[in-house]
Amino acid sequence: MLLLSLILAHLIADFYLQTDEMVVDKMKNIKKHIGHHFFVNLLVLTGFYLFSFKEMSGYTSLIFPLLFIVSSHFFIDILKIRLLDTIKINNEENLKRASFFLIDQLIHVGLILLAGQIFFGVNLAGIHEFFQNENELGTINSVLLIIIVIILATTVSGHMIKILLGSLPNQLLTFEGKYTFKNERLEAQYAKNHTGNRALTEEYNYTIFSKHDLSRGKLIGYIERLLVLVLTFYSAYPAIGFIVAAKSIARFKQMDDRNWAEYFLLGTLTSMFIGITLGILLREVLT
Repeated sequence: MLLLSLILAHLIADFYLQTDEMVVDKMKNIKKHIGHHFFVNLLVLTGFYLFSFKEMSGYTSLIFPLLFIVSSHFFIDILKIRLLDTIKINNEENLKRASFFLIDQLIHVGLILLAGQIFFGVNLAGIHEFFQNENELGTINSVLLIIIVIILATTVSGHMIKILLGSLPNQLLTFEGKYTFKNERLEAQYAKNHTGNRALTEEYNYTIFSKHDLSRGKLIGYIERLLVLVLTFYSAYPAIGFIVAAKSIARFKQMDDRNWAEYFLLGTLTSMFIGITLGILLREVLT
């Protein structure tokens, strides 16, 4: 339960307490960001110290693990910022940005697990057997795991997909469809004096735009991945196809634009992959 609580604390500090302004200029706000991690980890470790580890030294079960987790997070973030500045990834290399994000999160979680092994004697080699044993897993651990998976399926995966897809030009974000109209006007005088028809043809091309609500699209993505997760958990794979069909129908007009269609396909496939993967993970652990 301790490791799951620390992982949950990490996700809360990284994705809910950290604002968009802090992400844009992370170096400037690094102290505030680390302060968030210090606060949430202090709450978790203090709670476990008071209720579960009273027989252990306060240094061993509270001070040292807190300093280890927070300081390691600080140095990893500094290293990542320096590394990104050195490599200078441009806006077209979104896959590299997503890879850095994924590796960064895996390292943070790995260090939390390492802290559990060093300071609390958690056997990392036996974690798999622990999750396979339903009696050991318990209700509280199951609830914590479900909360973590839900956060991964919504906020975390949404941030990763946003990095992977990058930003589209405004005309693609708001594109609705293209329409063409033709207007033919016959000249009556010419028709009276000649055997044929003389006409003036005018053609009008219209591109329809609408205001795009990004928050609505984010919510749709969250619900989509949660539905895929639940359907995968219950092995209802055919029903996932209806979600894809519903999205395609809603965006039917926009499919005329190739750039938008590729953007839509990449986002949908990534979202489906994450939802299915997390659904399988949750099913294997809880059943």
